[in-house]
Amino acid sequence: MTQTKAQALGALGERIAERWLARDGWQVVDRRWRSGRRDIDLVAIRGNVVAFVEVKTRRSTWSGQPVEAVNWRKQRELTRSAQTWIDRRGVLMMPEGAVFRFDVVGIVANPERIAVRHVAAAFPAFSTQ
Repeated sequence: MTQTKAQALGALGERIAERWLARDGWQVVDRRWRSGRRDIDLVAIRGNVVAFVEVKTRRSTWSGQPVEAVNWRKQRELTRSAQTWIDRRGVLMMPEGAVFRFDVVGIVANPERIAVRHVAAAFPAFSTQ
């Protein structure tokens, strides 16, 4: 199946984010995890911290910074996706005393440069009630 330009840009951003996190001591244990409508770009662990990472990639900032695209709806969906990941996969991968957080990595990638902004603990878990 052929990727659209947007899908290819998103995949590039996820690869860049994964390398960025690895350089900062994170171990990516899941990438592009999907379960039905649920999805998580990256799940990374460092020490006892498990980060559910949303990656937003843009070619420019003319419509705002990529990290600004993670609005309350996306935060709610990420919270639900994280709970599904924990229920289905987390028991096998979680360190003892795991602490969970949601990170956002915004990437601007164009022919002139690549800029990365990692926002750790970008938002608290959204109530899924």
